[in-house]
Amino acid sequence: MTDPNIGRLIAQRYQLQELIGTGAMGQVYLANDLLLGGVPVAIKFLALSIQNNKIRVQERFEREAKTCALLGQKSIHIVRVMDYGVDENRIPYYVMEYLQGESLSEIVRIQPLTLTRFLSFARQLGLGLQAAHDGIPVDGELCPIIHRDIKPSNVLVTPNPSFGELVKILDFGIAKLLQSDSSQTNYYLGTWAYSSPEQIEGKELDNRSDIYSLGVMMFEMLTGKMPVQANTNSFGGWYKAHHFHAPRSFSEINPRLELPQALEILVMRCLAKNPSDRPQNINEILQTITSLEQHEPVQFTAQDKNIPASLQTNLASTLEKYSITAAGIDEIPSWPKNKPIADIVFPHPIRVHNQLTATLWVMLPKQEIEKRLQGTRYNQFLFLNAPHPMILWLTVLHSQEHTPKWLPYYLDLKSSQGMELAKLLLETGYYKILLFTRESPQRAFACLQTEIAPAQRQLLQQWVAMSQSAVSTASPQLSRGLLKKELEKIKSQVIMKLAAVHNS
Repeated sequence: MTDPNIGRLIAQRYQLQELIGTGAMGQVYLANDLLLGGVPVAIKFLALSIQNNKIRVQERFEREAKTCALLGQKSIHIVRVMDYGVDENRIPYYVMEYLQGESLSEIVRIQPLTLTRFLSFARQLGLGLQAAHDGIPVDGELCPIIHRDIKPSNVLVTPNPSFGELVKILDFGIAKLLQSDSSQTNYYLGTWAYSSPEQIEGKELDNRSDIYSLGVMMFEMLTGKMPVQANTNSFGGWYKAHHFHAPRSFSEINPRLELPQALEILVMRCLAKNPSDRPQNINEILQTITSLEQHEPVQFTAQDKNIPASLQTNLASTLEKYSITAAGIDEIPSWPKNKPIADIVFPHPIRVHNQLTATLWVMLPKQEIEKRLQGTRYNQFLFLNAPHPMILWLTVLHSQEHTPKWLPYYLDLKSSQGMELAKLLLETGYYKILLFTRESPQRAFACLQTEIAPAQRQLLQQWVAMSQSAVSTASPQLSRGLLKKELEKIKSQVIMKLAAVHNS
């Protein structure tokens, strides 16, 4: 039977293409945004079969759109909402980014996650929930948000050039905005198998209810099984299970499963019947996950240590090794007159052996440069295709004895300079770092070279292609701000990788 919605034009802008999802709260269609030249988007409509004025479904649906719009700007791990409204049949809808990927439920159904993959997914889930629990501004006040329906089918895993696998939380449709004047709090909303004891009882909820649901999901991600089982798939069955059945141990499910003790303890704490016995906030969970990731084998995708810390090379020979002459630069560069004498980073290509080469120009105090000439050079690239195509080009100079020096630069792929530099990086597979001292800024003090891992070069190639067809829907500053937040989140991981290299 042909779907009568196919081909419909919503708000004179969105043309429906196909039905891609159906849930208790609504139907999701793939659509083309004609205003933006046919960019694919996903549109969710309130399910026609749900008409319950008592719990004000339509009001909650519109609140979901507003909530997700704010949360999507706050965290890359929450689906981004771009528009919402009511169609000609008075059915509310909202427009969100179209994401191609797999539901976490589909992934776990095939097999449990490996420990490394689990830790990555759990961290990303935690970051998304943390953004919601920390709250969004509403009428001048910061209001925490709880999801109320954390489960694998509400988590999408999508291939992402920057993250490998990007985890996003979907459907804040039954999220409760914790406002003092809220009166719609006593109706049961959620999924029995993942509901906390207090939620299934109909009690007032806080962030610890989401933590219980996350615990159920983490157990399932690691084992493929539920930590508690109901005798019958009914409200009563699950009420008894969550209230009176102790969670099964990991060894009971799979005696061969070897997990860090800290992880087993964490999951079991999340599954505590009493909210006060659980981790009290997502940050507690993230601290454990991050600590565990530190002890997992890491692939150092940038350049390995250039000079072992145990080798005490004298400064003179080190400077000779990294001199401008040794670097093969055709003309000795001087600090541009239009740039301030300050600790800054900017890119400008130079010719090396008559070949145009991507180059970062960096000014730092002389002592800071000397400390890090014999250390590790690390690079990583992150990418956002929307709302405005942009690459974070991250370089880190690090030595075992000193703190990392972070050198980020943001490439706007809708500018000719940004596109040219991105192409130059992927074509050559390396770049130079020109170091200038604040004390003597006229001439470059030293020059380093950093290789770009083949996998990163492939990603750069994909990003350049994607950005050429992408349509900017917001100012570059918005994408830059989102990437800055992601940089803060990954700093601890980068430090761990650097420490692993030094300790190897």
